[in-house]
Amino acid sequence: MARMNRPAPVEITYKNMRFLITHNPTNATLNKFIEELKKYGVTTVGPSVVRPPTTPPLVVKEGIQVLDWPFDDGAPPSNQIVDDWLNLLKLKFREEPGCCIAVHCVAGLGRKRRGAFNSKQLFYLEKYRPKMRLRFKDSNGHRNNCCIQ
Repeated sequence: MARMNRPAPVEITYKNMRFLITHNPTNATLNKFIEELKKYGVTTVGPSVVRPPTTPPLVVKEGIQVLDWPFDDGAPPSNQIVDDWLNLLKLKFREEPGCCIAVHCVAGLGRKRRGAFNSKQLFYLEKYRPKMRLRFKDSNGHRNNCCIQ
């Protein structure tokens, strides 16, 4: 069986918010996946948007919260999922400034290729309007405003 090259995790940081974009682990890469999550200080993985959920239960045993909010492949998320995601971010980054939230897809490849978004998704993004702003104080006590999409 040919070995699939997995892209390296990519960390995105904005003020006190940190996200780790990574591939979905397989049984063969699970230990490395957990090692990477710990290296970046990930406290939450998710949301898993596919059925069945693809994040292995062993991640939870390592003390990392795993979210399961599925929606149809290639479709935009429901309003409820968007609201849940925004509320999670608001809560996590206020309570744990500087924490890291990991997000993955099954193959982890879509984030690095042309055409990763289909027309339904692009239409959704074009029509989307921010629902809230995160307001928090950074480690220096300065107030920050961030628009969440």
